[in-house]
Amino acid sequence: MTVTLDRRDDVNLDTVRRVAWRGERVEISQAALKRMADCKASFLRLLEDPDIVIYGVTSGYGHGAKVRHSQAARAAQAKRPPLAPATTFGPALPERAARAIVLARLTNYLEGHAAISPHLAEAVAWLLADDRLPPVPVRGHGGAGEIQALSHLFGPMAQDVALAAKDSLSLVNGSPCAAALVADAALVARGRRDVAEQVFALSAEAIRMPLTHVAAELEALWGDEHEIQSLRALRGLLAGGATERRPYQAPVSYRILPRMLGRLRRAVAAAEHAATVSLRAITDNPVYLAPDRAHPAGRVISTGGYHNAMAWPAMDDLAAGYADLCTIADRHSAKLLDGAVSLLPDRLAGGGSDQRYLGCVPMAEVGWAEAARHAAQRTFLPGSESGGFGQNDVAPPNFLAWEHQEDAGRMLDAALAGLGLIAANALAVTDRAPPPALAGLVETIGRLAPAPDGPHAPGPDIERIFAHFRGKIYPDAELPS
Repeated sequence: MTVTLDRRDDVNLDTVRRVAWRGERVEISQAALKRMADCKASFLRLLEDPDIVIYGVTSGYGHGAKVRHSQAARAAQAKRPPLAPATTFGPALPERAARAIVLARLTNYLEGHAAISPHLAEAVAWLLADDRLPPVPVRGHGGAGEIQALSHLFGPMAQDVALAAKDSLSLVNGSPCAAALVADAALVARGRRDVAEQVFALSAEAIRMPLTHVAAELEALWGDEHEIQSLRALRGLLAGGATERRPYQAPVSYRILPRMLGRLRRAVAAAEHAATVSLRAITDNPVYLAPDRAHPAGRVISTGGYHNAMAWPAMDDLAAGYADLCTIADRHSAKLLDGAVSLLPDRLAGGGSDQRYLGCVPMAEVGWAEAARHAAQRTFLPGSESGGFGQNDVAPPNFLAWEHQEDAGRMLDAALAGLGLIAANALAVTDRAPPPALAGLVETIGRLAPAPDGPHAPGPDIERIFAHFRGKIYPDAELPS
């Protein structure tokens, strides 16, 4: 299928999923192409003013902004493809993230704010018809904007397209990378939230957690919309489960479950908001404002829109939520295996010749949780005074924050796989059926990790469950390694 873009509001989380994750193509509407052509024509008329100063058009770039170009120098600069900033190398972003950047790049174009030539905007859209995009290194992006990453992505294409004034700059300015990365993180977080709620609900059922811990009465007492959603989700997942519950309260890690899952929901909502705003925001610098009565040729203003300060804090919050839930998963696993606490048979841990030994799973979960905590260290504006050459003195850490939440999320997926195996086995050793909403999860775990007929290491079982969870979290998308 093909996504048609007409206005910048058309670039949203749904189109990111369709284009970046499912591989759909993009076309630009004729109305949008006409707006671009009209803005390009008025922008070129604006350049007829001999005294006008426009960064990167009548002047040089970066440190060369103080240089005023002759007509010949302007023409030469306009024809130069943006290859020089592509200095980074190393591991590349996954294809889905690179496709999201290309999609987000189009936002500045659709309503004429980049003053880009329409045929070049079409060339950018046509990149999404290719099987593979140019690789975009994920590390080493220390510039004030995103010119290094964008030069990798658009520089090769620009060598084969006729470039006019401001075209080259419009390929590499703005903040489409930040918008795309936080959008990718938000889409991943939606799936991870759903998997986490199911696994933790299964653990709550395994320990026969009193349903009062998720009672409807708590909604009015707590008053937070995200915790309310978690309470409702857990009640729905536990409906139809065991009628005989624990005679006294469950351990702390179970009682705080609605609040911890509510915290993740809050982080997901913040990431979705940051993505929604960022994907449709005009971030070009300098940005072109279309003609009006007071400015018949339009206007050009310089801004800091290319510095997205919303994306990395949102991704940091996701990473922190993942790391904390790793701790909750470890606590649940340990409590389930401790019969004195869980009131479950001691044989749940296994160790006999006919069962896998699960007693070491919490040990692995401690390792995964610690790795998640390291990944979830908060990112700040870089402290180096360099930050690039000339004017480029403050770099946004969005690529780093995206890596952090990816790494922390991977550790949570592993911890959830371990907990899922233990919780499903807890039901098996007590001959209990799961609540209807969790029956599919238990069946899947049983298929991926069937009861062994001899000494058996649980690691491969957990890895298969982990891979299954990853497939649910990244549906229709290229799975990370």
